[in-house]
Amino acid sequence: MKKLVKTLLATNPIIGFSIARLTLGLVIFPHGAQKLLGLFGGNGYLATMDFFTIQMGLPSFVAFSIIMIEFFGSISLILGFFSRFWALSLTGMFMGIIYTTQLEHGFFMNWFGNQAGEGYEYSLLVIGLALTILVNGSGKWSIDKLITKNQ
Repeated sequence: MKKLVKTLLATNPIIGFSIARLTLGLVIFPHGAQKLLGLFGGNGYLATMDFFTIQMGLPSFVAFSIIMIEFFGSISLILGFFSRFWALSLTGMFMGIIYTTQLEHGFFMNWFGNQAGEGYEYSLLVIGLALTILVNGSGKWSIDKLITKNQ
């Protein structure tokens, strides 16, 4: 168990990886805050759970996981705490989003409202940033770096 935690916390101390982590966390946070707290024009937890489970037909565990990954995962990424775990979670989540809702609409986002839904270009960017964090860790400015420095 200790080896697993040490592996999860290990990080490449390059500033660029901190920038990737902070960017991903800051972009995902408003989405999680909309879903969990109703901030930024969101509907909050109960309405989001209803939307995911009733309208989209997702299992409640999946709906709950999406909300938790977006909210707590983004905060953890911003802080650089267990970033590899959260990056893996976001990668899986966004692969699911592409497969279930975006693939049929093609690559491009729906900039002009002329498609039935959104394409997957944004999701690919999220996955790319998440994979960078998954491979390299939290970077120089992170709680993970502070924890491993003291071991």
